[in-house]
This record gives sequence, C-alpha cells and structure tokens, in this order.
Amino acid sequence: MMMSRRRAVQLLRERFRSCFLAHRSDRPTSIHRPQSVSPHCSSVAPYSSSSSGASPRPGFLAMEHGLWSSGASDKNKAMVQQLQRYGVIKSTKVAEVMETIDRGLFVPPGGSPYFDSPMAIGYNATISAPHMHAACLELLEDHLQPGMRALDVGSGTGYLTACFALMVGPEGRVVGVEHIPELVASSTENIKKSAAGPQLSDGSLGIHIADGREGWPELAPYDCIHVGAAAPQIPEALIEQLKPGGRMVIPVGTVFQELKVVDKKLDGTVTVRDETSVRYVPLTSKDAQLQSN
Repeated sequence: MMMSRRRAVQLLRERFRSCFLAHRSDRPTSIHRPQSVSPHCSSVAPYSSSSSGASPRPGFLAMEHGLWSSGASDKNKAMVQQLQRYGVIKSTKVAEVMETIDRGLFVPPGGSPYFDSPMAIGYNATISAPHMHAACLELLEDHLQPGMRALDVGSGTGYLTACFALMVGPEGRVVGVEHIPELVASSTENIKKSAAGPQLSDGSLGIHIADGREGWPELAPYDCIHVGAAAPQIPEALIEQLKPGGRMVIPVGTVFQELKVVDKKLDGTVTVRDETSVRYVPLTSKDAQLQSN
C-alpha cells in the first residue's frame, strides 16, 4: 500500500530517532551546517512499511549497495524510483527533474551521492538527503511552473537550485543565496556540469553571496522561496519578498522544529501550516557558522 508523503517522512524520523538524539548536543550554526560527516537529522534514510502494519524495514540503504556496477545515471534513476515507491515523490514532473539533475555532480569526491543521507560539503555545510529535496520539490511544484521566479536560501552545492531552474525554465528566474564564497564558486561549477548549465549562461539562473535571512530583494517578488535552515521565526524580509499567490517552505524552531508551509494569498494575507517535524541546524551569520566548534 502506498503511504502518504507526510507519513513516509515521519517514518524516516521515527526509525532513526537515535540519530536525532545523537545530534541534539551539536552546535552547528548555519544552513545545513553539521559538525561532522554524520547525517544531521533533517534527512535520514527512508523505510517502507507493509499494509499489515509490520515494522518499517530497511529499503533505501541496501538499495545503493546493489548498484555499484551500474553507471551514475542508472544509480540516480534508481534513487528516484525508490523515492517514488516510498510515496515521497508522487509528481511525474518532480521525478523527471530529479532524474535529469544527477545528484552525483553535486556531492564531493568520495561521497555516496545516491545514498539517502545528507553529506558534508565543507565549511560546516551539507547537502540534504534526497528524500528531503524531493519532499520540498513536491510541496513547491505548483509555484515552480515555467516562467515563475524562485529563491533558494542556503543554496549550498546548488543541487536544489538547479532543480528549480529546470522547473521554471529559461523564461523564469532562479536565485540561489549562500554566504560562503567558496560554496558559491563550487556550486556554480557543479551547475555548469548539469542539465541546468545553460541557464547559468543565459542569466535565468544565478548564485549570489549574501545573507539568506535578507533574501535577494533585487529580483523579488518570488513565486517560490525555499529555506534550507531553521530560523527561530520566519524572517520578515522573506515574507515581504514572497509574491501574492506564492509559497515558501522553511524549517522553524530551535530544539523542536517544524517544516512550515507559508502561503501568501492574492490579497496579501499569509497563512502558515506545519508539514512535518524536522531537525535542521540554525539559519545564522557567516561568522557564526565558521566559528562553530
């Protein structure tokens, strides 16, 4: 029986509750900034459950080990197919985009790009697990239509930013914001190698060095805003930069966090709902991030 996307994500966290506890004493300080290569617990490995109510069983972790003899494109496609089977991906468009943007181009050498876990990318930063990226793309799909504008706060490796670019197309605009210059440089190189590379050249996709808490007002308003770190409250600047009719997905909280879906109605009123419990590191300044222990 296909489980709902929300239930699938909940099962991931329930199965790896010890991972949450192990990281609560961590002191990372910015967008997906863990202390080590251990997975931070906004992104843990997905598991399936049978219709008989049996305990969740390992699925995704074992899946990758059977693919080492396959080519990168085959592994990436198998990763997406697993997310579809677990009900995290329901949209055909999201599946197509994640198959087209090879995650292997965005993970540092030596990493396991098709393993459903976040991975360190340097500077106390990580790339999120595939199921978290898929969940956010599903939530934002209607606001990533051709010609729309999207803002990715904490763009990191550029993976999700590249996915956004394919969805809005060259007639749209996508902005990635990251406050570590080295990550901006490396993510730009990653994107150049991907199917979204031409959109860097034509100017419909750009990565900028900036404090994500302030957004990127130059191209506001945005139909879609994604934030990859937990703020104590939703930054007012990001609400202001959200277009009427637009949607933002942002983790909010300190010790206990919720992935919130923020919708701005056409009359400018804002509604907020909780999608699922998550464990992200704080949205903070560049200096605080680099000085974390």
